[in-house]
Amino acid sequence: MTVKSMEKKEKNLMELIIEVDKETFSAAVDRAFRKNAAKMNVPGFRKGKAPRRIIESMYGQGVFYQDAVSDTWVEAYDEAIEKEGLEPVERPDVEVETLGEDGYTFIARVHVYPEIEIGQYKGLSAYAPPAEVKDEEIDAEVERLRERNASLTTVERAAKSGDTVILDYEGFIGGVPFEGGKGEKQTLELGSNRFIPGFEEKLEGAKAGDKPDVEVTFPEEYHAEELKGKPAVFKCKIHEVKEKQLPEADDEFAKDISEFDTLKEYKESVRKRILDARERDVQHAFENALMGKIIPTLQGDIPDAIIQKHLEDIINDFSYNLRQRGMNIQQYMQIAGMDEKAMIDNFRPQAENHAKSSLIFDKIVKLENLTLAEGELNEEYTRLAEMYKIGEEEVRQSIPEKNLTKDLLALKASKLITESAIKLDKPEETEAEPKPKKAVPKKKTETDEKPKKPAAKKKTVKKEEEKE
Repeated sequence: MTVKSMEKKEKNLMELIIEVDKETFSAAVDRAFRKNAAKMNVPGFRKGKAPRRIIESMYGQGVFYQDAVSDTWVEAYDEAIEKEGLEPVERPDVEVETLGEDGYTFIARVHVYPEIEIGQYKGLSAYAPPAEVKDEEIDAEVERLRERNASLTTVERAAKSGDTVILDYEGFIGGVPFEGGKGEKQTLELGSNRFIPGFEEKLEGAKAGDKPDVEVTFPEEYHAEELKGKPAVFKCKIHEVKEKQLPEADDEFAKDISEFDTLKEYKESVRKRILDARERDVQHAFENALMGKIIPTLQGDIPDAIIQKHLEDIINDFSYNLRQRGMNIQQYMQIAGMDEKAMIDNFRPQAENHAKSSLIFDKIVKLENLTLAEGELNEEYTRLAEMYKIGEEEVRQSIPEKNLTKDLLALKASKLITESAIKLDKPEETEAEPKPKKAVPKKKTETDEKPKKPAAKKKTVKKEEEKE
C-alpha cells in the first residue's frame, strides 16, 4: 500500500489517493478465482475444474477484479489512515481511479476530527445548590406506600369521595342505549376521575341497593366522535360501598414493605435514596454548567458528519427508551404530533452540544496527556460484563477497545474539569439560563442499554443519564 497523495478539502474533508501494489492485488485475484470458479459455467469443464486462463478468456481478464478490490481496499485504507495519523469520523466514500493487472489506485474521501482550540477549562466556577431532603418528602413516600398497600372493607353507609363502589351501569342518549356504555359489577373509586366529569361526584351519597340515574354531558374533546358534547343518562345500581383502610405507619408496616425492622430505619433508607439521587442531579447540573462555559470558547470547524453521528446515537438511545416503555418511535411521533423532520430538528441542538463536548474532552486529553493506568481497560470490561450479566468476551466484541478507551479518557477529562472547579453557593448572574443536559460523559450504570454489536462505523455503546 502506498499513499500517493493526501489533500484537505473543505471542513476537514480529506481526500487520499491510495495505491495497492501488484503483488497484493494478484494474490486477491487468485483468492477471488478460487472462491468463484465453482459457480461459473464453462463448456467442457465441470464446475470448479476450469483453469483460470479459460475462465478469463470467456468472461474477460478483469472478471475477478471487482472481488479482489473488495477484498483489499479496506485493509489498504486502514493502513493509510494509521500511517497518516488521521482520525476518521465515518467510513469513507471510495472511488476506484485506475485498475489493471499491475494493481489499482482508489480515491478515499473521509471527514476527520478537526483540530480545535478551547479557552479556560480549569479553575472555573458554577453554582451547586445543597442537596437536601425534607421530612415532608419522606412522609409523602410513606403515604404513597400506605395507599398502595391499602385494603377495601365493605361498609353499610352512604358513599363518599375516596370510597370504592361496585356498580352496574348503562348509558342512554335520548333514551337510546349507546355502544360501549354498559358495564356490570364495575369497580370505581370515587374521586379517581376515571369516568367522565360529574359522574363520580353524583354517586356520592348512594348506598348499596340504590339505583340512581346519573345525568352528565360528554366533553367536547371526548375520544368517541358520536358522543362529543352529548347529554347522557346512566342508569346505575350500587352493589357495594367499600372504604379504603390504610395500614398503620409503624414497625410492622416497615417489615411488610421492606427489609428493615423499624419504620425509622426504613425512613432513613428513603432519605438516603432520595439524597443520593439529588446529589447526582446537583453534580450533573454543576458539570453541565461548567461545560456551558467551555463550549462557547471552542474554535474550529465541526464537520456535519460528527453532528450527524451524535444525532443518530441520540435518536437510537431515545428509541430504545421508548421500547422499554412499550412504545415505538412512530407511535411517539404520532402522539407528539410531529413528523420525522420535526423530531430530528428537535434533537439537533442536543447533538451539536454532544459533538462539541466530545471534541473538548478529546482536546483536554491531548493537552493534559491523560492515559489509562495499567489494567484499567480490562477492569472496565470486567465491570461491564458483571453489570450486563454477560460474558466478558461478548462485551469486548460489542465495544471495541478504541471506543472504550476514548470513553474512559473522556471521563478523566470531565473529572479534571470538575475537580479543579469552584462550587458557588448562589447562582451567578450569567447562569440565569439552564445549560444543556448530558454534556458530560457518565460512567455506564446498570440502567444503561446492554451493549450492541458494532455496526460498520463501530459506534461506541452509549449510556443514558442516571435516574433515580
